Amino acid sequence: MPDKDVQTADTRISDSEFSQFGDFFYRVTGIRFGKAKRYFVDRRLLERITESQAGSFRQYLALISEPEGTEERQRLINALTVNETSFMRERYQFRCLTVSLLPELMARQRRGEPLRIWCIPSSSGEEPYSIAMHLQETLSEPTLRGIHITASDISTRILERASRGLYSTHSVRNLPPEWTDRYFTHTPLGYQIAPALQRQVAFTRVNLSDPADMRQAGTFDVIFCRNLLIYFDETSRREAAERLFHALNPGGFLCLGHSESMEQMSSRFLTRKFPDALVYQKPL
Repeated sequence: MPDKDVQTADTRISDSEFSQFGDFFYRVTGIRFGKAKRYFVDRRLLERITESQAGSFRQYLALISEPEGTEERQRLINALTVNETSFMRERYQFRCLTVSLLPELMARQRRGEPLRIWCIPSSSGEEPYSIAMHLQETLSEPTLRGIHITASDISTRILERASRGLYSTHSVRNLPPEWTDRYFTHTPLGYQIAPALQRQVAFTRVNLSDPADMRQAGTFDVIFCRNLLIYFDETSRREAAERLFHALNPGGFLCLGHSESMEQMSSRFLTRKFPDALVYQKPL
């Protein structure tokens, strides 16, 4: 039976090409696009074929599959990855971090060793900056100096936006007004994160589905990986869970989104129920 084609502008992507591209993108990112995303994927893919002057789908796939196509592959990932976040989302986990997780970690921390917190994906920065604000509100200055926050995403475009730390009025709507006054400067362009808070967060590009990227990122005491694994299938979730396990220091904690459960992905984590949240722990 011949392929049913989807028409966009003057170029078409056939069903078989869509399937072929889906397999490629899945191998690279762990994300599987279903038929419901067909129009979105076709449109973005065709835009990149045009911009790269590849000439055809076949030539474009060959380009992004080769080492010399690394930059174009990243542009495509930037175009196709979803970046949905907000300040103070699932804030009960931030309370759990400051009230329960950090005191437990600090009790067994070796003198002079920093505690490392990782947000992956960082998206446009609201989550790591929310964590930084919570820490500022609850910890002393000497303690703060011993905590390092790293925020990572697969999209270089969104990381550039996060590093700028500039947000709209809509973006800061969920923040307490006194926090907005304390941690932002209101400019004609929007709300600018205070430089002191910006310096608390280091932004880096990391692909959770790339073992080399994960090894290079190092290990952490707390990982926030929220609402990312819902875009993965069962196989890529299990693989991601294994990489997150190895990215934690012994006794470290993993925070997932409210609709995600590690119990369905891996048996290697301990499930810990704290007053504010349920989190997963790597055994000591």
